Amino acid sequence: MKKYLLPCLLACSALLTAWPVSAQPKTFSFGVIAQAFKKNADDSILREAIADSDADNLAFVVANGIKGDDEPCSDKLYSKRKKVFESAKNGLVLSLTGNDWIECKTANGRPASIERLSRVRDVFFSDEFTFGASKIPLVRQSATPKFNTYVENARWEFGDILFATINLPANNNYYLPDAGRNGEFEDRLIANRDWLKRLAVIATRKKLDGIVIFCDGNESLIEAPGKTGKRDGFAEMRKEIAALAARFQGKVLLIQGQGGANQAPMNRIAWRGNLGNLVPAAGWTKVTVERSNPALFTVSENTVIVGNQR
Repeated sequence: MKKYLLPCLLACSALLTAWPVSAQPKTFSFGVIAQAFKKNADDSILREAIADSDADNLAFVVANGIKGDDEPCSDKLYSKRKKVFESAKNGLVLSLTGNDWIECKTANGRPASIERLSRVRDVFFSDEFTFGASKIPLVRQSATPKFNTYVENARWEFGDILFATINLPANNNYYLPDAGRNGEFEDRLIANRDWLKRLAVIATRKKLDGIVIFCDGNESLIEAPGKTGKRDGFAEMRKEIAALAARFQGKVLLIQGQGGANQAPMNRIAWRGNLGNLVPAAGWTKVTVERSNPALFTVSENTVIVGNQR
């Protein structure tokens, strides 16, 4: 029971109207499960990562993605993966990837991305708490009537840090080159801009030490790509994230679950000023927050699991 004390304190603290500054933990750790379906089309890495991270004293865990790109977009698979997430002992937050909905097809091969995104939202984001035994309260963007469908964008606070998920799929942010087909992209762009600005306002008003953003993304969120001949779907979000970091006095850490074709997993934080970027390797990675550390965030060694190897 002792190892689950920190997640329980997190859940309780979020329900209190006043949490004294002196009671905020100066050091704590959280886990990130990333690329669990990249090399094998099953959930063995996910299950092992959840079991191993459950054995650690973590505030919470964020899992990136529901399925691999070659797995079916079926309700049966969604239900199976939901049960895996619910089996966690730590509070577990889900961050969407492009594999979860973009390439989905109907039985006759027609695109079904928008319908499957809607279904994923219904199945995995139906309440205001995390998965797992430790039920951590979340604030979803859908609480704002204008953005009532964006349940996957969620935020929570712990230890003077604001944490948030945002739907930025690695597949060029789901920008489609064909004219007239980008309604979803354009609507989500408006929602995501509002979400990032809201995070900056909250963190600045509360004088928090840092903001951590979890997404799918790729290298274009940090650095503009060279001439590729195609429209950069991350151009607007890259500017918004840079603007957020410029406005905010503390650290901003972007944790990308998939990375990109030219961005290998680093398991270390690359900093540009106060904006950091972390692309975890497959399995789970432990990140420690220490307020006395000038860098604020440290990635622990020997926490990655790939096929029982560390």
